[in-house]
Amino acid sequence: MSFGTGQIWMNGSLVDWADANIHIGSHVIHYGSGVFEGARCYDTDKGAAVFRLDTHIRRLFDSAKIYRMDHELSQDGFQSAVLETIRANQYRSCYIRPLLYRGYDSLGVNPFNCPVEAAILVWHWGAYLGEKALEDGVDVQI
Repeated sequence: MSFGTGQIWMNGSLVDWADANIHIGSHVIHYGSGVFEGARCYDTDKGAAVFRLDTHIRRLFDSAKIYRMDHELSQDGFQSAVLETIRANQYRSCYIRPLLYRGYDSLGVNPFNCPVEAAILVWHWGAYLGEKALEDGVDVQI
């Protein structure tokens, strides 16, 4: 499966990649009010295994708490949603990008009327900095 195909988990449901849209007036677009994590799923002799999923989701939720993004999601439920998304896309190895963000309600610096929404994207991603990065090195800007 290539990038931009498959299914994305959004607010409790799996949706086709092309249908995973948010409103242009969403707070996150105008003010960057969102948090994310990045994790990897590896193909092992025992099947697909997500590296430290509980740690990644706990850090995501801690980031949301610091950003005062109250939500109804549970750690176990969100971890299950990650695994569901991987299975739905039939991956044994993939990159995982869980997100929490402020959606559409009103604009302005005060985000508290805007709902906290959630999404989980998964896709095949080989070597993070390219296949030759370990041999040739990389040129990055931070």
